[in-house]
Amino acid sequence: MNFKVQGLSAKPFKHLYGKSDEELQTLGIKRYVVDRDHGFPDRIEMRDANIGERMLLLNHMSMDKPSPYQASHAIFIREGAEQRFEAVNEIPLVMTSRMLSLRAFDQEGMIIDAGLATGDEIKTSIQKFFENKAVTHVDAHNAARGCYSGRVVRQC
Repeated sequence: MNFKVQGLSAKPFKHLYGKSDEELQTLGIKRYVVDRDHGFPDRIEMRDANIGERMLLLNHMSMDKPSPYQASHAIFIREGAEQRFEAVNEIPLVMTSRMLSLRAFDQEGMIIDAGLATGDEIKTSIQKFFENKAVTHVDAHNAARGCYSGRVVRQC
């Protein structure tokens, strides 16, 4: 069973790049300059940002279907990120280096299955979820802070 991990599209965020801190604040967004390794996970490129890069912390609706499981939470995006991460049967380091809450959904946005995983367990859990034909995608969230990490979709 093949699957694809997807970062977010940069398109909905590009209008935020280069705005002043004051403009961002009126939108409920905070800019950070990365000052340490492993603490600023970009959701477009699916990587931890490097020291000195500028990040935007904002709210993102990860489940926008009319479902009891509609969800939004804080995410980081790298200011200037353009290239959306996509990889088949590959879990990026930004995900495997954290404990994740994995939530398997059907086409109506209802949870079919869920679990916690880290490291190599993530790929195994995702493959197990997709054995159920009703599962259309798996959303990953960082277990500790609850931030949206990424989406995994069934690859035909």
